[in-house]
Amino acid sequence: MYRLVLHSFYVFLGACSFGILSTIVKLAYKEGFSFREVTMGQYGFGWAIMLILMIIFSRQKISFKQFIRLAVVGACTALTGVFYYYSLQTIPASIAIILLFQFTWMGILIHSVATKKWPSRSTLLSIFLLMGGTFLAGGIVGGKVHHIDVMGLIFGLLAALMMTLFILLSGKVETKLPLITRSFYISTGGLLILLTVFTPKVVFTSLGEGLWFYGFILGAFGTVIPILLFSLGAPKISPELASILSAGELPVAVIASVWVLHEQVTWLQWFGVLIILAGIAYPQIRSYLLTKHLQKNVKVL
Repeated sequence: MYRLVLHSFYVFLGACSFGILSTIVKLAYKEGFSFREVTMGQYGFGWAIMLILMIIFSRQKISFKQFIRLAVVGACTALTGVFYYYSLQTIPASIAIILLFQFTWMGILIHSVATKKWPSRSTLLSIFLLMGGTFLAGGIVGGKVHHIDVMGLIFGLLAALMMTLFILLSGKVETKLPLITRSFYISTGGLLILLTVFTPKVVFTSLGEGLWFYGFILGAFGTVIPILLFSLGAPKISPELASILSAGELPVAVIASVWVLHEQVTWLQWFGVLIILAGIAYPQIRSYLLTKHLQKNVKVL
């Protein structure tokens, strides 16, 4: 039980690390940096940090097939950012958040289809709480929604799909490799996919203008920390639980926006945050109570 809680905590912290990104990205946008500069800065610095860790702590060689598998995982997390950041430019942030958080049920659906096993009642209840809390915390309830760009909706859902694949693959792909080695090649895959989409030339000219500061923070909290923590925790827990725990991203995003950006958050949004936290905690509490119940029954016998 202790190990399950510990590995669950790793995944939850990784999701919380993702939650800081939206606030940092908004600050970078206010400084005049573009979507491409911010995205490339994040994964460029993230890869550089992972390279340093790789050189210091782990130099294990891997096969080309192993690299391709890990690169696919990295591509998923990189494309999550690309699609999500693009959707934020074309549709309201509240809608973009709702679309991104569709990964909570997408991951469980894919896992259920793959295993031909229907989710448990506790899992379905958690998803219900998470989705309800997301609608409230995202600010869509009580807000005014006007014209919605179709491409923004599509990219928002694509971000959710990529996030789903990242969570699922993090727990399955090359899990026996050393942590640093595995994480480095995942980040390499993310950087390579971005290099095929964007031109790095623009980023290098912006580093001296302050992009390095935002790139370093985004790289640490958006690439290094979550990849390391998901690599530690996701292989040791079920894909369903990993999807639920990843919802920890939104409460952190709301809290960071209030603390750093001084944004106004309604009581409905705070209530939504509490519901999300309840949805995340419910499976853990239920599992703990069931374990205690079984232990008592064993002692009686």
